Order: sequence, then C-alpha cells, then structure tokens
Amino acid sequence: MLLGKRCTGPCSTDSHLIPYLRCASREIQHTKEPTPSRGIMNVPTKVPATYIEAWDSAVATHPHAPFLLFHSDEKVWTQWSYSEFDKHVERVTACLVNLGVQRDHSVHLCLRNSPAFIAVQLACARLRAWTVPVDPASSPRDIARQISRTAPTVGIAAEARSETYRAGAAGQLNQILLLHEDERDFTEISAFYPKKGHDLSATTPARPEDRLAVMFTSGTTSEPKGVVLTQANYATLTRSMAELANLGPQHRWFISLPMFHANAQFYCLAPAIGAGASVALSSKFSASGWLQQAREAKATHASLFAAPIRMILNRTAKDSEPLHLTHVWFAQNLNHSQYTAFTKLAGTQPRQLYGMTETVTIVTRDNNSNPSHDTIGRAVPGRKILLVDPSTLDPVSSGEPGLLLLGGKRGHDIFQEYLNRPEANKSAFVSVNGQEWFVTGDLVRTSRDGTLTFVGRIDDVTKIAGENVSLTELEARISEAPEVAEVAVVAVDDPIRDHAAVAYVVPEKFVADHVTAESLTRWAEKHLAPACRPKEWHLIDELPRTSVGKIRKFKLAR
Repeated sequence: MLLGKRCTGPCSTDSHLIPYLRCASREIQHTKEPTPSRGIMNVPTKVPATYIEAWDSAVATHPHAPFLLFHSDEKVWTQWSYSEFDKHVERVTACLVNLGVQRDHSVHLCLRNSPAFIAVQLACARLRAWTVPVDPASSPRDIARQISRTAPTVGIAAEARSETYRAGAAGQLNQILLLHEDERDFTEISAFYPKKGHDLSATTPARPEDRLAVMFTSGTTSEPKGVVLTQANYATLTRSMAELANLGPQHRWFISLPMFHANAQFYCLAPAIGAGASVALSSKFSASGWLQQAREAKATHASLFAAPIRMILNRTAKDSEPLHLTHVWFAQNLNHSQYTAFTKLAGTQPRQLYGMTETVTIVTRDNNSNPSHDTIGRAVPGRKILLVDPSTLDPVSSGEPGLLLLGGKRGHDIFQEYLNRPEANKSAFVSVNGQEWFVTGDLVRTSRDGTLTFVGRIDDVTKIAGENVSLTELEARISEAPEVAEVAVVAVDDPIRDHAAVAYVVPEKFVADHVTAESLTRWAEKHLAPACRPKEWHLIDELPRTSVGKIRKFKLAR
C-alpha cells in the first residue's frame, strides 16, 4: 500500500465516517475508523522514575493498542500502535546520534503538531538530551534568541518555513533537519532515515534529574523565561495527571492545542502514556472543524483554554449533534452562557483547572459534582498552597485576594529552575515558615466553603479612583453582556483617576451590526461599579493572540 492512497478492501466500508485513514505500518492493518481500545488492560505496577521509562513500560504493556492517530492538513487520519510508534522513535534516536546529539545536548524543536514532534521528544529522553519546543510561528528574531540561549546541537523545523528558520539560525546553527510535519516524516523520504549505521549500545539509562525540556513562557507581559523541566517532572505527569483525569487504556485524548505548549504535553500526552491510552492529534487547531475531528477520532477526553472554546462556539452551528466526551479540562473563566453551551456541545460538564508550566502538574481543579464556569476548585491531593499578602507574605482572610504560593520539590512536582536567570530564580521562590514556596504571581480568592477563584496576575490589578480593580475579573464581567463574544481590558494613565480601563470588544457575529460604544456604555452603567466602567470602548474583529490563545495585550495598548 502506498501512503497517500485511500485504504481499499475492508477498510473502505465505512469510509464515509472519516475522509481518509492511512495504515501507518508497513504491515498493512485494515481499519474501519479510529477506535479506542476496549476493556482494561494490564497496568504496570512499577512506578516509572523517568519519562522514557514510562514510555518503555507503556510499549511493553500495550504493544498492539493504538497510541497515536494523526489528523493531517489533508484531513487524513494515520494510526500507529505503541510498538509501531516505538520503532519510529528508535529511528529518530539513531538519526540524532548520527548528528552528534549526546547526553545533555539540546535539540531546537520548531514544529507544528506532528508525529515527529512526539518522536523527537521521546528520542531525546532516551539519549538523555533535551528539547527546546518553540512556537512554529516564531520570527527569525525569536528563533535567533532561542538558539542563542540554548545552544542546540541540531535544529528541527518544517520545509514549508525553512526560509524563516534558516534566517533565524544563521551564524549559530549548522545542522538543520527539515521535515514535512506529517506521516511522510516516518517514510524513506524523510530526513530521519539514517544515512549510515548506528550504535546505541553506549546510551546509558536516563536519570530522574536529567534535563528533558526547556519551555519558554509566553512573553505576553515580560521577556520569555526558559522553564527547565526534568525527566522526573514528566514521569510525575504520567502518574498524577492520569489519575486526576480518571484515564484508562480505553480512553482517547483529543489534542488540538499546540504541542510546544505545556497544556498539550502535560495534561494530555504524558498522562495518556502513563495510562496506556491513545492520543488523537490534530495538525492545527480548527474552531470550525474541532467538533467533527473529535467525533471522527472517537475522543473521550479533551483539554482547552477558554478562548478556543469561545471560538468553537462562535463557529459551530447551534443545532450541531453533540459529542459524548467523558472528561474535559479547561483553563481561564467562561461566562455562564458559554459554559452551558459548551457543556451541551461536549456532552459532559467541563472542569476548570489551574496550573502553569512551572507547576508541572495542575495545582487546583473543580471536582464538584456540579462544576462551575468560574471557579478553579480546590487544591488537588498532594499539592500544598498558601494565599498570602504580596507585600508581607502574611496569610489573607477568606474572601480577600491573596498571592498563590505553591510548595513542592524542584525537578519533581515543580520545575527545576529558569534557564540561566539567577535573578528570576531568586525572586521565584520565597521562604515561609521555614519552607520553600514557588511564587506563582497569580492572585486567588477563597470563598467560605474553601473553593478558589482566580482573580488575575498580580501585575493585572490596577488602582482606579482609589479602588483596586482586577482587569481579569472586569473582563469576565463584561463578557456577560449579551452582545459580547470576547473582551480584553487594559489600564491606561488617567490625569484624574490615576488609571482608567479601556475595553476592546469582539461582538457576537450575529449582532455585530447592533453593537456600539454607546450601547456598551449603557450596559456598563447598569452592571458595573463606577471605578470599573471603561473609559473607552473599541470594537474589533478579533483579539491578538499567541498560538495557545493568550491575549497579547501590549499590541492592543499601542
């Protein structure tokens, strides 16, 4: 069978369900459609200490179970079992060895969602090397700075963006692999196929403290920091996040968010490996296609931010047939109507979580029997948190916003450090009651029943007319206006009130012609306290965002 052709014979019977399904192995396995494995399989009893140990255990325990289903730009599904994918990991490992990648070396990984992205990460884990996963939309300037800070042995990028990548890597990086970012990267035409023999016998077993990745923060409010993550960090994820999502071998994560981001790696891929579950990976996020892709893949689990959820709702017909998902994580608040609409669409109540790249596993989750649209729940088992006054580090009272501190062990359930940033590391950790705590930089409020609500970043709270105003909470309030689809609020200097709020609003597409600054002002006069009412309203078609949906507010304030 040739890759790129429709499966014929038995697998063409239900071809109307999925546009294409390619057989990934050279030993053709006719498959009607992506189907989760049925029944509970043997679960390894040994707790893995490293990420590659978790992968090897999953391959040994579930060799013939589906591991990855990949949805390409051509709307073609390709499937690999655990053992089939492991063979490709071996080939990628050999390729990296031939390029001189050794223990403690780094690999700059500038790829979209693709099978190669996952294979490179696992190959580096086996070699005790580390990846630098970055936004594939990085500019030449971004690429140059990333390479300068991490000194990779090799860079891996897409042929389609080779000009941009070479411009950024010029003068710093000589070895560059250019890939297709689809199933072709696992064929003979791929740069991954070794041009000479290889010997992996000298590879020593990975250790928990080995560096596995450096992820750069989004840089929406400051210079991006390189978050150093270890093999033990990822091994922790394979256990804890699988348990928190009640994940089993019969389940399937649908990953549509970018793989270079922590959400996809931490909350979806790692726990799937830990549980022997499968992953359905989309090459890119499509708001209009998300529902159909999840349905075709027979997904049971998903994880999204609030912004992509709003985009899905805005681009999905209201009478669409709902999914029957088992579990959905989401981050950042939705308003009540958005939460209700997405609950209907997903077929299950989404549960909000709180976490960040530095915290590795999530810190809190809404685990109530009737989850809410605007609470991050309580601390998950095993996580220690403190809410303190940002100035004094004294505990705050119930109902008062407090700076969230997180306890844990660096390199295990908390990141190791920021790469080559001693001052940032110094300010990121504080001592309270003789214990070290990570300073998240986020403000959280506790209700009387112990439920936590996200208030905003500490630098997202501004003083307006003598009142402390959380721009995050103000955005949540404005988003409840019936004609508002999305909103971002920034603070500007004001000669009378010190600061004032300016709102950038994306109207609901069906009522956009009826929304004006005057109608929004009238709504604010009825629903917002005087200090919170925006000084100006700007109606725009869309908000500037990062690849994972975070708003680039600095672009709005220009």
